[in-house]
Amino acid sequence: MEQSNINWMLAIACLLAGVGVGALGYHLLNAGARNAQRLRQRLAERDRQLTELRDGAGERLARLAELAEALGRDSQTLREEVAETTARLGGERPRGLDLTAADAEPKRDEDGVAAPRDYADGNRGTLSEDFGLKSSDADAPQPPRY
Repeated sequence: MEQSNINWMLAIACLLAGVGVGALGYHLLNAGARNAQRLRQRLAERDRQLTELRDGAGERLARLAELAEALGRDSQTLREEVAETTARLGGERPRGLDLTAADAEPKRDEDGVAAPRDYADGNRGTLSEDFGLKSSDADAPQPPRY
């Protein structure tokens, strides 16, 4: 009988050891899955926060656009009032009243010298391909070749 009792005891010990090793393996392998689940949850939360920030930024930009438009309307109204008041009082038109209109003629100093411009007349400006090149005539002297 002792032989069969030892077999049963050995079988039960092996079963308990197998269950313990299985539980330990499940715990160790499931730890990675839990970490992955936590990371997915944090990622979803960050995406939600980012969406809320984007929506808030869009609303703020829309509000800023409205305020800028209102500021433009108010400044235009103020310019018109200044022009009306100046015309009614008979004074000169204030400087810088019409900031949107650009003069076609460059302003000249008292010496008659035009102020430098950052654009060229017509389509032959400094950025054209033939700027500074003279027309190639057949009778033009050629530079010496060495």
